[in-house]
Amino acid sequence: MNKVRADAAEAVADIPDGASLAVGGFGLGGVPEVLIRALYELGTTSLEVVSNNCGVDERGLGILLSAGRIARVIGSYVGENKEFARQYLSGELEVELTPQGTLAERLRAGGAGIPAFYTPAGVGTQVAQGGLPWRYAPDGTVAVASPSKETRDFAGRAHILEHGITTDFALVHAWRGDRHGNLVFRRAAANFNPLAAMAGRITVAEVEELVEPGVLRPDVIHLPGIYVQRVVALTADQAADKPIEKRTVRP
Repeated sequence: MNKVRADAAEAVADIPDGASLAVGGFGLGGVPEVLIRALYELGTTSLEVVSNNCGVDERGLGILLSAGRIARVIGSYVGENKEFARQYLSGELEVELTPQGTLAERLRAGGAGIPAFYTPAGVGTQVAQGGLPWRYAPDGTVAVASPSKETRDFAGRAHILEHGITTDFALVHAWRGDRHGNLVFRRAAANFNPLAAMAGRITVAEVEELVEPGVLRPDVIHLPGIYVQRVVALTADQAADKPIEKRTVRP
């Protein structure tokens, strides 16, 4: 039951080329920066990443993206990452854009063992009809387009079929965690982290504060340890490194 690993490098050492990853975070909040950097140092490539967005240039998943380590992304937001846009439009990167709520539910459904579900989100758009560019050719034409989706009416309202997502691994960031893998997330930094953790077959969590089992009361635990296979305790400096994507404060 002791799921703690010595460091991030050990925790991600068996992630192979071509693996699929669910990664927590929104913008730069709650991003598992230390695990991502360890994966970068490992040299793993041809990754399929499922995450709300792909970080920014040189932070978060942007580190792997800039190095050409990511082959495909399922996400809902391009964000401030210029390299992401460049690779997508040049045909170097395959991108499946998904409505944000649908992405969240696809991860949750995968983690809960639900293969598919119906949702009204995307009805009447290319999300349902197909034709969204997933990959461009170098000449700017569409090389791979999204397929159409099954539609069904419930109570007189159209819904489309979406599939749950499971991945080989998941990388998440938590505020507190114990040796059994029980996690607590802090405020908005929770975002996609619990859902990504559920979707991963092997989930690695970096935690700002590692505590002994029993310290976290059951009623404060956001994600039970059954979803987490490995835990990495961050140093004080690593835990304090929390960049802000866009700082908007009054003078």
